[in-house]
Amino acid sequence: MSHRIPMDHPKFFGFIPSPVDENSYLGNMVMAMYNVGAGSWILGSGACTVQDALIQWFAEQAGLPSSAGGIFVSGGSIANLTAIVTARDAKLHFEQRHKAVIYVSEQTHSSIAKGLSIVGFHRKQIRRVDHDLSYRIKPTSLLQEIERDKKSGLVPFMVVATCGITNTGGIDDLNALADIAESENLWFHVDGAYGASVLLSKSHRHCADGTGRADSLTWDAHKWLFQTYDCGLLLVRDKRHLIESFATDASYIKDAAEASSDRVNFWNRGIEMTQPARGMKLWFTLQRLGLDKVGEMIDHGIDLAEFAEGVLRGFDNWEIISPAQLGIINFRYVPPISQPSDGNFDPDDYCDKVNTEISRLAVERDIAAPMTTRLGKVLNLRMCIISPQLTRNELFGVMQSLDAIAKEVSASLLHKKMFKM
Repeated sequence: MSHRIPMDHPKFFGFIPSPVDENSYLGNMVMAMYNVGAGSWILGSGACTVQDALIQWFAEQAGLPSSAGGIFVSGGSIANLTAIVTARDAKLHFEQRHKAVIYVSEQTHSSIAKGLSIVGFHRKQIRRVDHDLSYRIKPTSLLQEIERDKKSGLVPFMVVATCGITNTGGIDDLNALADIAESENLWFHVDGAYGASVLLSKSHRHCADGTGRADSLTWDAHKWLFQTYDCGLLLVRDKRHLIESFATDASYIKDAAEASSDRVNFWNRGIEMTQPARGMKLWFTLQRLGLDKVGEMIDHGIDLAEFAEGVLRGFDNWEIISPAQLGIINFRYVPPISQPSDGNFDPDDYCDKVNTEISRLAVERDIAAPMTTRLGKVLNLRMCIISPQLTRNELFGVMQSLDAIAKEVSASLLHKKMFKM
């Protein structure tokens, strides 16, 4: 197990890190030791009761009504897949499926497209709506796409917004998109796998205003709620939609039929029959830490990213591509080039190589793990800085090291290029 890059390390900044609180480790051990089957109330009445109460509590934090419900799943990919199936069954007749259209953006998580493919939709049925300079879906562009598709005899049925864009940490204008979804009778799904956790912050929960208008909401606890894998959550505005899509009726489970609404069978709300009690370690962590502490841990990540941005702005030759949002920042080193460019020298390619090498050497030298991504045509370094264990002083040291590597790499690559010339 040591042959890996630990995503829970305080200086792992790639993808969405998974810094884990020690209470989740302990809760996971207890859960595994009892090996409770949480697919139905008759098999795990204690776990099912606690998980259902926890789901209702999370729905309240998101602003969803009392009709809301949900299910713990392995993560955002399965949560999004479950939401797609639920939306399809709620909004489309079978005969309409081949004409259905789903609206996403360039920054929508890849699990949405994968889920749509698994369910049977073709990539031609996916519309990638234009985004603004902050990489958020343009509501005006969405309306234009919907109108165009309706005139073509197609059936718009679902729009996917993001709360916590993986690349930038940004949040789509949830209320504006909810208005459109409501007026056009579309299923409004919010992928909040990463960013929905900001709802537990007293200082920044306003950033996610509009989640309460979603028909479905994805939320991963093993991202920004400091849980071990796997611990994802899907919330829906009306839990009856889940039951209508996934309820199981077989002779060998008749004894486990729901006698009343307070005896929940989670295998009627999702794909899996066999389910571990994924939510119990999260419940245990919240009981041990308390909501105030969890909110402070989330705020710490937001503060660190903003601090990193301030440090970069004080260094020479660094460019902020996307400012700090929800613990994520995008930036790149732009090496000074003194000699005039000619046909043999491409400054953009040179800049891309420099930043790629900065990332590689930072990992190779055990300094930190920033990863690269592209926003538009620009390759840049991206850091998701959410570990509660990381201090400002440690982060400042990382940024100084990246600056030193940048100068070293740019000089080395330029020398090699000039030598070839």
